[in-house]
Amino acid sequence: MIKKTALTLILVLLLAGLFAPGAVRAGDGPTVTHSSADVDFPMSIVFNISAESDVPVTDIRLCYTVPRLEHARIYSEAYIWFTPSPTVTARWVWDMRKTGGLPPGSSVDYWWQVTDSSGKEFKTATSRIEINDNRYDWQHITDGDVTLYWYKGDNVFAQELVDAAQVALSRLAENTGAVLEKPAKFYIYANSADLQGSMIYPQEWTGGVAFTRYGIIAIGIEPNLFDIEWGKRVIAHELTHLVVHQVTFNPYSDLPTWLDEGLAMTSEGDLQPVFVNALTIARNDNSLISVRSLASPFSAYTDESLLAYAESYKLVEYLIDNYGREKMFELLNTFRNGSGYDGALDKVYGFDMDGLNEIWRASLETAAAAGAGSSAR
Repeated sequence: MIKKTALTLILVLLLAGLFAPGAVRAGDGPTVTHSSADVDFPMSIVFNISAESDVPVTDIRLCYTVPRLEHARIYSEAYIWFTPSPTVTARWVWDMRKTGGLPPGSSVDYWWQVTDSSGKEFKTATSRIEINDNRYDWQHITDGDVTLYWYKGDNVFAQELVDAAQVALSRLAENTGAVLEKPAKFYIYANSADLQGSMIYPQEWTGGVAFTRYGIIAIGIEPNLFDIEWGKRVIAHELTHLVVHQVTFNPYSDLPTWLDEGLAMTSEGDLQPVFVNALTIARNDNSLISVRSLASPFSAYTDESLLAYAESYKLVEYLIDNYGREKMFELLNTFRNGSGYDGALDKVYGFDMDGLNEIWRASLETAAAAGAGSSAR
């Protein structure tokens, strides 16, 4: 009897301790009961969460990363403001006007980390939200590693543009040996205004843009004969930037601008008359831009910009014609390994940018003299 009474007393005391004022009953920790992300393209993404626990939830963090070419895996954390409570509903807005936007066709991976006052944590599985421009009813066509999305124009229009992309890839491979390492996506807007509506604070002259780290290109092309021909050249140009970026991606240095733009120009095909004229005038006036100056971003002034693009085309053409595609591919690989401008040229060709400047200008004079001799005869 005494033993039974003692056991009963112990049980009563234990129960009293569990339910005494101020005591905490440790549960399994916090859980997330709802999670979502709503895209308002291109302005924002709103992330929503509801969480609960047996004790107050005290900390919520949104972790997110954007899949793209990276030198290391990087993710960001957003600290969510809320009033601690056993049941919490909160949200966080990613305002693209403050950080810059994401292109159509990209995505965001995200997960939540929730902590309660007992120190217990809960981490959700990773979710992916697609960044789509739902203002338009997109169609798509795929050829190899190239997928083209469009919403205005017929299938013939789309096929012409896809064919232009394949021609550009073939020309680039023939000239340099460089090929697509990851798939490319094109978003063809019906005009430049629609394209600019997909961007945060676009320049009024923007007609096309390559998001090289995402493998995405967006261009405004109206389905008419004039715009299609212009669009084919833009597709070739921007696709070359994307491929070259993939094959030279490194954390140490970029390409000199003349090489990057020159490769893109040669992928378009023959140099257009406006550029040929700019080059002829500069050569006659002895006002050519030096190769070393062309390594930096080009001038915003039209005349200087035309000349810079024209010279870049001719410089790349000179290297390919005189030294071959194998040397050009070797040059790109040298840049991929992080070499500087002069060091890469010297390793592959045996001269730096000043040396290239000298022999290339000499080749222009030789060609001009040969042309004058032919005319005289």
